[in-house]
Amino acid sequence: MRLVLFTDLDGTMLDLYDYTYDATLPALNALKRNGIPVVFCTAKTQAENEYYREEMGLKDPFIVENGGAIFIPDDYFSFEFECKKRDNYCVVELGALYEALRKALTEIREETGFKITGFGDMTAEEVAKDANLSVEQAKRAKAKHYNESFIFDEPKEKETILFDMISAKGFSHTYGGRYYGIHGKNADKGKAVKILTKLFTQEYGAVNTIGIGDSMNDIPLLKAVDQPAAVRNKKGGWLDISLPNLYKAKGEGPEGWVEVVEKFTLQ
Repeated sequence: MRLVLFTDLDGTMLDLYDYTYDATLPALNALKRNGIPVVFCTAKTQAENEYYREEMGLKDPFIVENGGAIFIPDDYFSFEFECKKRDNYCVVELGALYEALRKALTEIREETGFKITGFGDMTAEEVAKDANLSVEQAKRAKAKHYNESFIFDEPKEKETILFDMISAKGFSHTYGGRYYGIHGKNADKGKAVKILTKLFTQEYGAVNTIGIGDSMNDIPLLKAVDQPAAVRNKKGGWLDISLPNLYKAKGEGPEGWVEVVEKFTLQ
């Protein structure tokens, strides 16, 4: 049965704070040698995903901005399916467009007086400083199409008001461990994983899917795969989710990622 690996990046395949992934390289190279697709499923933008795909030598599809869209390289699958042709990709869009998300977030800020700072309010230099990125990395992070990341500088008890207002305006929210996010209601990592899984199944017959994540916004991803796995986070614990076959890696971040890959794909 063909294996397909869906993976989060920040805090999972990449260290949450310095974004290093050296520890993953031997296992990643083994996946490539064995022909196992490695599908990024992340909050990151198209530009960020492309950067890491090139760095890691990957050619597989990827899911951007918490399920906002699926980018499938031209001719990756041997059959045609409904999508939008863009550059060298066949794009399946699920999420709302960035301009509508920015408008909703601005309205919420004006209506409540909440201290909300989106990436669209920040320069690349400011994003770089806050997220511990280079300026070039920050520019890629700001190149959003289906999600707006933002800082919510208010007491925790005000989250409920924020989330209710986001829902009232017709959108959904996420929290990825570093930033909050606003996105379209149809943007969902789980939906995107299921769509891609159907395409892989059409191409290869039966497939066995593995998903690796670390934070709340990975729950839809983990629920959509055959074998979910959570890596240990920086606080020493795991994502608070109850799934009957959830594997909890002993390792943190990239080390946990390697542990999962070796256990479920390379034995």
